[in-house]
Amino acid sequence: MFKKIKLVIAMAIIAGEAIAQQPAMPADSLLTLSLEECITIALNESPTIKVADMEITRVDYSKKEVLGQLFPNIAFNGTYQRTLAKQVTYFDMDMSKFGGGGSTGEGTDEQPSGGEEPSTEETTKSNDGMKMGRDNLYNLGFSASMPLIAPQLWKTIKLNDAQILQNVEKARASRINLVNQVENAYYTLLLAKDSHRVILENYERAKLNLSIYEGRFKVGTASEYDVLRASVQVKNVEPELLTAEISIRQAKLQLLVLMNVDVRCNIEPTCALADYEKTMYDRTLSIDRNIENNTDLRSLDLQTEYLRRALEVQRMAWVPTLSLSGSYAWMSMSNGSPFKNFRWNPSSSIGLSLSVPLFQGGQRYNKVRQAEVSVAEMNWQRANLEQSIRMQVEIQIDNIQKNVRQIASSAEGVTEAQKAYDIMHRSFDIGAASFLDVRDSEVALMSSKLTYYQSIYNYLIAESNLKLLLGNEDLSKYPTNDNK
Repeated sequence: MFKKIKLVIAMAIIAGEAIAQQPAMPADSLLTLSLEECITIALNESPTIKVADMEITRVDYSKKEVLGQLFPNIAFNGTYQRTLAKQVTYFDMDMSKFGGGGSTGEGTDEQPSGGEEPSTEETTKSNDGMKMGRDNLYNLGFSASMPLIAPQLWKTIKLNDAQILQNVEKARASRINLVNQVENAYYTLLLAKDSHRVILENYERAKLNLSIYEGRFKVGTASEYDVLRASVQVKNVEPELLTAEISIRQAKLQLLVLMNVDVRCNIEPTCALADYEKTMYDRTLSIDRNIENNTDLRSLDLQTEYLRRALEVQRMAWVPTLSLSGSYAWMSMSNGSPFKNFRWNPSSSIGLSLSVPLFQGGQRYNKVRQAEVSVAEMNWQRANLEQSIRMQVEIQIDNIQKNVRQIASSAEGVTEAQKAYDIMHRSFDIGAASFLDVRDSEVALMSSKLTYYQSIYNYLIAESNLKLLLGNEDLSKYPTNDNK
Protein backbone atom coordinates (compact mmCIF):
# COMPACT_ATOMS: atom_id res chain seq x y z
CA MET A 1 0.00 0.00 0.00
CA PHE A 2 2.88 2.36 0.79
CA LYS A 3 4.42 1.74 -2.64
CA LYS A 4 1.12 2.42 -4.39
CA ILE A 5 0.66 5.68 -2.48
CA LYS A 6 4.20 6.72 -3.30
CA LEU A 7 3.68 5.92 -7.00
CA VAL A 8 0.47 7.95 -7.17
CA ILE A 9 2.16 10.92 -5.51
CA ALA A 10 5.12 10.79 -7.89
CA MET A 11 2.93 10.56 -10.98
CA ALA A 12 0.69 13.36 -9.74
CA ILE A 13 3.70 15.62 -9.30
CA ILE A 14 5.05 14.78 -12.74
CA ALA A 15 1.81 15.05 -14.71
CA GLY A 16 1.21 18.40 -16.36
CA GLU A 17 -2.37 18.77 -15.21
CA ALA A 18 -1.37 18.18 -11.59
CA ILE A 19 1.37 20.76 -11.85
CA ALA A 20 -1.21 23.38 -12.80
CA GLN A 21 -3.16 22.69 -9.60
CA GLN A 22 -0.43 21.97 -7.06
CA PRO A 23 2.75 23.81 -6.03
CA ALA A 24 5.64 23.29 -8.46
CA MET A 25 8.07 20.49 -7.63
CA PRO A 26 11.57 21.74 -6.76
CA ALA A 27 14.22 21.08 -9.37
CA ASP A 28 16.34 19.08 -6.90
CA SER A 29 13.52 16.80 -5.71
CA LEU A 30 14.48 13.28 -4.72
CA LEU A 31 12.43 10.43 -6.19
CA THR A 32 13.02 6.99 -4.70
CA LEU A 33 11.40 4.63 -7.19
CA SER A 34 11.41 0.93 -7.92
CA LEU A 35 11.74 -0.50 -11.41
CA GLU A 36 7.98 -1.10 -11.69
CA GLU A 37 7.26 2.48 -10.66
CA CYS A 38 9.70 3.85 -13.23
CA ILE A 39 8.10 1.76 -15.97
CA THR A 40 4.61 2.87 -14.93
CA ILE A 41 5.57 6.54 -15.06
CA ALA A 42 7.27 6.08 -18.43
CA LEU A 43 4.25 4.31 -19.95
CA ASN A 44 1.95 7.11 -18.80
CA GLU A 45 4.15 10.10 -19.63
CA SER A 46 6.20 9.09 -22.68
CA PRO A 47 5.35 11.15 -25.82
CA THR A 48 6.08 8.11 -27.98
CA ILE A 49 3.27 6.15 -26.34
CA LYS A 50 0.87 9.07 -26.59
CA VAL A 51 1.57 9.39 -30.33
CA ALA A 52 1.02 5.65 -30.85
CA ASP A 53 -2.35 5.83 -29.07
CA MET A 54 -3.36 8.86 -31.12
CA GLU A 55 -2.62 6.93 -34.31
CA ILE A 56 -5.16 4.32 -33.25
CA THR A 57 -7.74 7.05 -32.74
CA ARG A 58 -6.91 8.60 -36.10
CA VAL A 59 -7.40 5.35 -38.01
CA ASP A 60 -10.64 4.73 -36.14
CA TYR A 61 -11.94 8.05 -37.43
CA SER A 62 -10.80 7.02 -40.90
CA LYS A 63 -12.91 3.86 -40.64
CA LYS A 64 -15.93 5.89 -39.60
CA GLU A 65 -15.32 8.12 -42.62
CA VAL A 66 -15.57 5.11 -44.92
CA LEU A 67 -18.67 3.86 -43.10
CA GLY A 68 -20.28 7.21 -43.80
CA GLN A 69 -20.24 6.38 -47.50
CA LEU A 70 -22.87 3.67 -46.89
CA PHE A 71 -25.40 6.23 -45.68
CA PRO A 72 -27.36 8.62 -47.90
CA ASN A 73 -25.48 11.64 -49.12
CA ILE A 74 -27.91 14.58 -48.86
CA ALA A 75 -27.14 18.06 -50.17
CA PHE A 76 -28.99 21.33 -50.64
CA ASN A 77 -28.24 23.21 -53.87
CA GLY A 78 -29.19 26.68 -54.95
CA THR A 79 -28.29 28.59 -58.13
CA TYR A 80 -29.23 31.94 -59.68
CA GLN A 81 -28.65 32.85 -63.32
CA ARG A 82 -29.15 36.25 -64.98
CA THR A 83 -29.63 36.24 -68.73
CA LEU A 84 -27.67 38.98 -70.49
CA ALA A 85 -28.60 38.06 -74.08
CA LYS A 86 -31.44 35.67 -74.73
CA GLN A 87 -30.99 32.76 -77.07
CA VAL A 88 -32.54 33.10 -80.53
CA THR A 89 -34.13 30.09 -82.19
CA TYR A 90 -34.87 29.82 -85.90
CA PHE A 91 -37.57 27.59 -87.37
CA ASP A 92 -36.98 26.07 -90.80
CA MET A 93 -40.51 26.56 -92.20
CA ASP A 94 -42.53 28.90 -94.46
CA MET A 95 -44.42 31.41 -92.31
CA SER A 96 -46.99 31.89 -95.11
CA LYS A 97 -48.34 28.42 -94.35
CA PHE A 98 -49.74 29.63 -91.01
CA GLY A 99 -52.23 32.19 -92.41
CA GLY A 100 -51.81 35.76 -93.66
CA GLY A 101 -52.10 37.53 -96.97
CA GLY A 102 -50.77 36.16 -100.18
CA SER A 103 -51.09 32.56 -99.13
CA THR A 104 -53.11 30.07 -101.13
CA GLY A 105 -53.64 26.46 -100.58
CA GLU A 106 -54.02 25.70 -96.94
CA GLY A 107 -50.95 23.86 -95.89
CA THR A 108 -49.93 22.90 -99.48
CA ASP A 109 -46.74 23.53 -101.41
CA GLU A 110 -48.54 24.99 -104.43
CA GLN A 111 -47.74 28.49 -105.61
CA PRO A 112 -50.37 31.20 -105.23
CA SER A 113 -52.77 31.64 -108.09
CA GLY A 114 -51.49 33.79 -110.82
CA GLY A 115 -47.85 32.76 -110.07
CA GLU A 116 -47.33 35.35 -107.37
CA GLU A 117 -44.27 34.96 -105.09
CA PRO A 118 -44.34 35.61 -101.31
CA SER A 119 -43.71 39.21 -100.47
CA THR A 120 -40.27 40.35 -99.26
CA GLU A 121 -41.75 41.48 -95.92
CA GLU A 122 -43.11 38.02 -95.17
CA THR A 123 -39.78 36.35 -95.98
CA THR A 124 -37.87 38.77 -93.72
CA LYS A 125 -40.14 38.08 -90.74
CA SER A 126 -39.59 34.35 -91.06
CA ASN A 127 -35.78 34.84 -90.89
CA ASP A 128 -35.75 37.00 -87.73
CA GLY A 129 -36.00 33.97 -85.35
CA MET A 130 -37.60 33.77 -81.93
CA LYS A 131 -36.03 34.79 -78.61
CA MET A 132 -36.38 32.23 -75.80
CA GLY A 133 -35.92 32.31 -72.00
CA ARG A 134 -36.37 34.91 -69.28
CA ASP A 135 -34.13 37.36 -67.50
CA ASN A 136 -33.94 35.55 -64.12
CA LEU A 137 -33.61 31.85 -63.39
CA TYR A 138 -33.67 30.36 -59.86
CA ASN A 139 -33.04 26.71 -58.93
CA LEU A 140 -33.40 25.49 -55.35
CA GLY A 141 -33.64 21.90 -54.14
CA PHE A 142 -32.40 18.85 -52.32
CA SER A 143 -30.47 15.94 -53.82
CA ALA A 144 -29.69 12.57 -52.26
CA SER A 145 -27.76 9.48 -53.30
CA MET A 146 -26.98 6.20 -51.59
CA PRO A 147 -25.11 3.10 -52.72
CA LEU A 148 -27.21 -0.06 -52.75
CA ILE A 149 -24.72 -2.58 -54.11
CA ALA A 150 -21.08 -1.52 -53.61
CA PRO A 151 -18.85 -4.58 -53.01
CA GLN A 152 -15.62 -2.62 -53.33
CA LEU A 153 -16.76 -0.18 -50.65
CA TRP A 154 -17.71 -3.05 -48.34
CA LYS A 155 -14.25 -4.58 -48.70
CA THR A 156 -12.64 -1.19 -48.04
CA ILE A 157 -14.31 -1.12 -44.61
CA LYS A 158 -12.65 -4.43 -43.72
CA LEU A 159 -9.39 -2.99 -45.04
CA ASN A 160 -9.63 -0.20 -42.48
CA ASP A 161 -10.20 -2.80 -39.75
CA ALA A 162 -6.87 -4.37 -40.68
CA GLN A 163 -5.20 -0.95 -40.51
CA ILE A 164 -6.57 -0.40 -37.00
CA LEU A 165 -5.15 -3.75 -35.88
CA GLN A 166 -1.76 -2.78 -37.28
CA ASN A 167 -1.75 0.46 -35.30
CA VAL A 168 -2.82 -1.38 -32.13
CA GLU A 169 0.12 -3.73 -32.54
CA LYS A 170 2.45 -0.78 -33.16
CA ALA A 171 1.26 0.77 -29.92
CA ARG A 172 1.88 -2.50 -28.07
CA ALA A 173 5.34 -2.75 -29.64
CA SER A 174 6.13 0.81 -28.55
CA ARG A 175 5.16 -0.03 -24.97
CA ILE A 176 7.22 -3.23 -24.91
CA ASN A 177 10.21 -1.42 -26.40
CA LEU A 178 9.87 1.37 -23.83
CA VAL A 179 9.74 -1.18 -21.00
CA ASN A 180 12.97 -2.69 -22.33
CA GLN A 181 14.65 0.71 -22.50
CA VAL A 182 13.59 1.64 -18.97
CA GLU A 183 14.77 -1.72 -17.62
CA ASN A 184 18.16 -1.34 -19.30
CA ALA A 185 18.53 2.21 -17.99
CA TYR A 186 17.50 1.15 -14.48
CA TYR A 187 19.96 -1.78 -14.50
CA THR A 188 22.69 0.55 -15.79
CA LEU A 189 22.01 2.88 -12.87
CA LEU A 190 22.24 -0.04 -10.43
CA LEU A 191 25.55 -1.15 -11.97
CA ALA A 192 26.93 2.38 -11.81
CA LYS A 193 25.96 2.77 -8.14
CA ASP A 194 27.31 -0.66 -7.11
CA SER A 195 30.54 -0.03 -9.02
CA HIS A 196 30.84 3.37 -7.39
CA ARG A 197 30.36 1.81 -3.97
CA VAL A 198 33.11 -0.80 -4.60
CA ILE A 199 35.53 1.81 -5.92
CA LEU A 200 34.68 4.10 -2.99
CA GLU A 201 35.47 1.27 -0.54
CA ASN A 202 38.79 0.76 -2.27
CA TYR A 203 39.44 4.49 -2.13
CA GLU A 204 38.69 4.60 1.58
CA ARG A 205 41.07 1.69 2.20
CA ALA A 206 43.75 3.47 0.21
CA LYS A 207 43.25 6.61 2.28
CA LEU A 208 43.36 4.51 5.47
CA ASN A 209 46.67 2.98 4.38
CA LEU A 210 48.01 6.45 3.65
CA SER A 211 47.04 7.68 7.11
CA ILE A 212 48.66 4.60 8.69
CA TYR A 213 51.95 5.16 6.89
CA GLU A 214 51.90 8.86 7.64
CA GLY A 215 51.53 8.00 11.33
CA ARG A 216 54.34 5.46 11.16
CA PHE A 217 56.54 7.94 9.32
CA LYS A 218 56.09 10.43 12.11
CA VAL A 219 57.24 7.90 14.71
CA GLY A 220 60.06 6.67 12.49
CA THR A 221 58.77 3.17 11.74
CA ALA A 222 58.14 3.82 8.03
CA SER A 223 60.15 5.49 5.32
CA GLU A 224 59.16 8.44 3.16
CA TYR A 225 59.03 6.07 0.19
CA ASP A 226 56.25 4.09 1.90
CA VAL A 227 54.27 7.29 2.40
CA LEU A 228 54.72 8.35 -1.23
CA ARG A 229 53.74 4.92 -2.46
CA ALA A 230 50.54 4.97 -0.41
CA SER A 231 49.77 8.48 -1.63
CA VAL A 232 50.21 7.39 -5.25
CA GLN A 233 47.73 4.58 -4.68
CA VAL A 234 45.16 7.11 -3.49
CA LYS A 235 45.75 9.33 -6.52
CA ASN A 236 45.35 6.32 -8.83
CA VAL A 237 41.90 5.49 -7.46
CA GLU A 238 40.57 9.05 -7.66
CA PRO A 239 40.06 9.05 -11.48
CA GLU A 240 38.18 5.75 -11.25
CA LEU A 241 35.96 7.22 -8.55
CA LEU A 242 35.27 10.29 -10.67
CA THR A 243 34.41 8.12 -13.67
CA ALA A 244 31.98 6.10 -11.54
CA GLU A 245 30.26 9.30 -10.35
CA ILE A 246 29.89 10.50 -13.96
CA SER A 247 28.41 7.13 -14.92
CA ILE A 248 25.80 7.45 -12.18
CA ARG A 249 24.86 10.93 -13.40
CA GLN A 250 24.53 9.79 -17.01
CA ALA A 251 22.45 6.75 -16.06
CA LYS A 252 20.07 8.93 -14.04
CA LEU A 253 19.69 11.38 -16.93
CA GLN A 254 18.89 8.57 -19.36
CA LEU A 255 16.27 7.13 -17.00
CA LEU A 256 14.67 10.53 -16.37
CA VAL A 257 14.44 11.25 -20.10
CA LEU A 258 12.72 7.91 -20.72
CA MET A 259 10.27 8.73 -17.94
CA ASN A 260 9.70 12.22 -19.39
CA VAL A 261 10.64 13.77 -16.04
CA ASP A 262 12.58 16.99 -15.46
CA VAL A 263 16.26 16.05 -15.74
CA ARG A 264 17.07 18.30 -12.79
CA CYS A 265 15.33 15.86 -10.46
CA ASN A 266 17.32 13.27 -8.55
CA ILE A 267 16.26 9.65 -8.68
CA GLU A 268 17.35 6.81 -6.41
CA PRO A 269 16.63 3.09 -6.95
CA THR A 270 15.09 1.02 -4.18
CA CYS A 271 17.27 -2.07 -4.71
CA ALA A 272 20.74 -3.27 -5.72
CA LEU A 273 21.98 -5.73 -8.32
CA ALA A 274 22.62 -8.40 -5.68
CA ASP A 275 18.89 -8.49 -4.87
CA TYR A 276 18.14 -10.05 -8.26
CA GLU A 277 20.39 -13.05 -7.64
CA LYS A 278 17.80 -14.62 -5.35
CA THR A 279 15.21 -15.18 -8.11
CA MET A 280 17.31 -15.53 -11.23
CA TYR A 281 17.74 -19.31 -10.97
CA ASP A 282 14.00 -19.97 -10.92
CA ARG A 283 13.45 -17.62 -13.86
CA THR A 284 16.22 -19.33 -15.81
CA LEU A 285 14.56 -22.72 -15.42
CA SER A 286 11.23 -21.42 -16.72
CA ILE A 287 12.42 -19.71 -19.91
CA ASP A 288 9.79 -19.66 -22.66
CA ARG A 289 10.82 -20.04 -26.31
CA ASN A 290 7.43 -19.25 -27.83
CA ILE A 291 7.81 -16.45 -30.38
CA GLU A 292 4.14 -16.07 -31.33
CA ASN A 293 3.92 -12.75 -29.47
CA ASN A 294 6.98 -11.27 -31.11
CA THR A 295 6.01 -7.78 -32.22
CA ASP A 296 7.82 -8.00 -35.57
CA LEU A 297 6.11 -11.27 -36.47
CA ARG A 298 2.69 -10.02 -35.38
CA SER A 299 3.17 -6.80 -37.33
CA LEU A 300 4.20 -8.74 -40.42
CA ASP A 301 1.19 -11.05 -40.11
CA LEU A 302 -1.14 -8.07 -39.77
CA GLN A 303 0.50 -6.41 -42.74
CA THR A 304 0.02 -9.58 -44.76
CA GLU A 305 -3.66 -9.67 -43.77
CA TYR A 306 -3.93 -6.04 -44.82
CA LEU A 307 -2.50 -6.90 -48.25
CA ARG A 308 -4.92 -9.83 -48.59
CA ARG A 309 -7.85 -7.55 -47.92
CA ALA A 310 -6.41 -5.00 -50.35
CA LEU A 311 -6.34 -7.80 -52.91
CA GLU A 312 -10.05 -8.42 -52.29
CA VAL A 313 -10.71 -4.72 -52.81
CA GLN A 314 -8.98 -4.87 -56.20
CA ARG A 315 -10.97 -7.93 -57.21
CA MET A 316 -14.25 -6.22 -56.33
CA ALA A 317 -13.49 -3.64 -59.04
CA TRP A 318 -14.89 -6.20 -61.53
CA VAL A 319 -18.30 -6.33 -59.81
CA PRO A 320 -21.15 -4.03 -60.97
CA THR A 321 -22.40 -1.33 -58.61
CA LEU A 322 -25.92 -0.02 -58.09
CA SER A 323 -26.87 3.27 -56.45
CA LEU A 324 -30.10 5.08 -55.68
CA SER A 325 -30.54 8.80 -56.29
CA GLY A 326 -33.36 11.29 -55.89
CA SER A 327 -34.01 15.01 -56.00
CA TYR A 328 -36.69 17.55 -55.12
CA ALA A 329 -36.28 21.07 -56.52
CA TRP A 330 -38.06 24.37 -57.11
CA MET A 331 -37.52 26.56 -60.18
CA SER A 332 -38.60 30.14 -60.84
CA MET A 333 -38.25 32.24 -64.04
CA SER A 334 -39.09 35.92 -64.35
CA ASN A 335 -38.33 39.08 -66.31
CA GLY A 336 -37.21 42.39 -64.97
CA SER A 337 -36.12 42.78 -61.36
CA PRO A 338 -34.56 39.65 -59.75
CA PHE A 339 -36.30 40.44 -56.43
CA LYS A 340 -39.93 40.16 -57.48
CA ASN A 341 -42.30 38.34 -59.78
CA PHE A 342 -41.34 34.93 -58.37
CA ARG A 343 -43.18 31.92 -59.69
CA TRP A 344 -41.96 28.73 -58.02
CA ASN A 345 -42.64 25.39 -59.66
CA PRO A 346 -41.65 22.17 -57.82
CA SER A 347 -40.19 19.11 -59.52
CA SER A 348 -38.93 15.78 -58.20
CA SER A 349 -37.24 12.65 -59.49
CA ILE A 350 -35.94 9.30 -58.30
CA GLY A 351 -33.79 6.80 -60.12
CA LEU A 352 -31.33 3.94 -60.09
CA SER A 353 -27.82 4.03 -61.50
CA LEU A 354 -26.12 0.80 -62.58
CA SER A 355 -22.45 0.73 -63.47
CA VAL A 356 -21.00 -2.39 -65.10
CA PRO A 357 -17.22 -2.28 -65.63
CA LEU A 358 -16.34 -3.77 -69.00
CA PHE A 359 -12.88 -2.72 -70.14
CA GLN A 360 -10.20 -0.41 -68.78
CA GLY A 361 -7.17 -1.43 -70.79
CA GLY A 362 -6.15 -4.20 -68.37
CA GLN A 363 -5.73 -1.85 -65.39
CA ARG A 364 -7.83 -3.93 -63.00
CA TYR A 365 -6.12 -7.16 -64.01
CA ASN A 366 -2.62 -5.73 -63.48
CA LYS A 367 -3.59 -4.25 -60.09
CA VAL A 368 -4.82 -7.66 -58.95
CA ARG A 369 -1.61 -9.31 -60.10
CA GLN A 370 0.46 -6.71 -58.21
CA ALA A 371 -1.48 -7.39 -55.02
CA GLU A 372 -1.00 -11.15 -55.40
CA VAL A 373 2.75 -10.72 -55.80
CA SER A 374 2.87 -8.53 -52.67
CA VAL A 375 1.11 -11.21 -50.61
CA ALA A 376 3.54 -13.86 -51.88
CA GLU A 377 6.49 -11.64 -50.95
CA MET A 378 5.19 -11.25 -47.40
CA ASN A 379 5.01 -15.02 -46.96
CA TRP A 380 8.70 -15.37 -47.87
CA GLN A 381 9.64 -12.45 -45.61
CA ARG A 382 7.83 -14.04 -42.67
CA ALA A 383 9.69 -17.32 -43.09
CA ASN A 384 13.01 -15.48 -43.14
CA LEU A 385 12.08 -13.29 -40.16
CA GLU A 386 10.93 -16.28 -38.11
CA GLN A 387 14.28 -18.04 -38.60
CA SER A 388 16.17 -14.87 -37.65
CA ILE A 389 14.11 -14.36 -34.47
CA ARG A 390 14.55 -17.99 -33.40
CA MET A 391 18.30 -17.60 -33.81
CA GLN A 392 18.32 -14.42 -31.69
CA VAL A 393 16.23 -16.12 -29.01
CA GLU A 394 18.72 -18.97 -28.76
CA ILE A 395 21.59 -16.51 -28.53
CA GLN A 396 19.92 -14.64 -25.68
CA ILE A 397 19.14 -17.88 -23.84
CA ASP A 398 22.79 -18.92 -24.19
CA ASN A 399 23.84 -15.53 -22.81
CA ILE A 400 21.47 -15.94 -19.85
CA GLN A 401 22.78 -19.40 -19.02
CA LYS A 402 26.39 -18.27 -19.43
CA ASN A 403 25.84 -15.28 -17.16
CA VAL A 404 24.15 -17.45 -14.53
CA ARG A 405 27.23 -19.68 -14.40
CA GLN A 406 29.48 -16.63 -14.35
CA ILE A 407 27.50 -15.12 -11.47
CA ALA A 408 27.93 -18.27 -9.42
CA SER A 409 31.65 -18.33 -10.19
CA SER A 410 32.05 -14.61 -9.45
CA ALA A 411 30.22 -14.97 -6.14
CA GLU A 412 32.69 -17.65 -5.10
CA GLY A 413 35.53 -15.42 -6.29
CA VAL A 414 34.27 -12.55 -4.11
CA THR A 415 34.12 -14.85 -1.09
CA GLU A 416 37.65 -16.11 -1.68
CA ALA A 417 39.01 -12.61 -2.39
CA GLN A 418 37.43 -11.29 0.80
CA LYS A 419 38.97 -14.15 2.80
CA ALA A 420 42.38 -13.56 1.20
CA TYR A 421 42.15 -9.85 1.98
CA ASP A 422 41.30 -10.53 5.63
CA ILE A 423 44.25 -12.92 5.97
CA MET A 424 46.65 -10.52 4.29
CA HIS A 425 45.41 -7.59 6.40
CA ARG A 426 45.99 -9.51 9.65
CA SER A 427 49.40 -10.58 8.42
CA PHE A 428 50.23 -6.97 7.63
CA ASP A 429 49.21 -5.88 11.11
CA ILE A 430 51.71 -8.30 12.68
CA GLY A 431 54.41 -7.46 10.13
CA ALA A 432 54.25 -10.74 8.23
CA ALA A 433 53.12 -9.14 4.95
CA SER A 434 54.26 -6.14 2.98
CA PHE A 435 52.27 -3.18 1.74
CA LEU A 436 52.36 -4.56 -1.80
CA ASP A 437 50.81 -7.81 -0.63
CA VAL A 438 48.00 -5.93 1.08
CA ARG A 439 47.47 -3.70 -1.94
CA ASP A 440 47.34 -6.71 -4.28
CA SER A 441 44.65 -8.32 -2.12
CA GLU A 442 42.64 -5.07 -2.14
CA VAL A 443 42.82 -4.79 -5.92
CA ALA A 444 41.84 -8.45 -6.30
CA LEU A 445 38.84 -7.94 -3.99
CA MET A 446 37.71 -4.85 -5.91
CA SER A 447 38.10 -6.61 -9.25
CA SER A 448 36.15 -9.67 -8.09
CA LYS A 449 33.28 -7.51 -6.82
CA LEU A 450 33.14 -5.51 -10.05
CA THR A 451 33.10 -8.74 -12.05
CA TYR A 452 30.29 -10.08 -9.86
CA TYR A 453 28.10 -7.01 -10.38
CA GLN A 454 28.91 -6.92 -14.08
CA SER A 455 27.80 -10.55 -14.40
CA ILE A 456 24.46 -9.81 -12.74
CA TYR A 457 24.02 -6.77 -15.00
CA ASN A 458 24.76 -8.84 -18.11
CA TYR A 459 22.22 -11.44 -17.00
CA LEU A 460 19.50 -8.84 -16.43
CA ILE A 461 20.16 -7.18 -19.80
CA ALA A 462 20.03 -10.54 -21.59
CA GLU A 463 16.79 -11.43 -19.81
CA SER A 464 15.24 -8.06 -20.72
CA ASN A 465 16.29 -8.44 -24.35
CA LEU A 466 14.79 -11.93 -24.41
CA LYS A 467 11.45 -10.58 -23.17
CA LEU A 468 11.63 -7.96 -25.90
CA LEU A 469 12.22 -10.65 -28.52
CA LEU A 470 9.43 -12.89 -27.25
CA GLY A 471 7.05 -9.95 -26.80
CA ASN A 472 5.50 -11.58 -23.73
CA GLU A 473 5.75 -8.57 -21.40
CA ASP A 474 2.65 -8.35 -19.20
CA LEU A 475 1.65 -4.70 -19.68
CA SER A 476 -1.53 -5.07 -17.62
CA LYS A 477 0.41 -5.01 -14.34
CA TYR A 478 1.39 -1.38 -14.93
CA PRO A 479 -1.53 0.97 -14.09
CA THR A 480 -2.42 3.67 -16.59
CA ASN A 481 -3.83 7.15 -16.15
CA ASP A 482 -7.28 5.86 -17.10
CA ASN A 483 -7.22 3.29 -14.31
CA LYS A 484 -5.97 5.49 -11.49
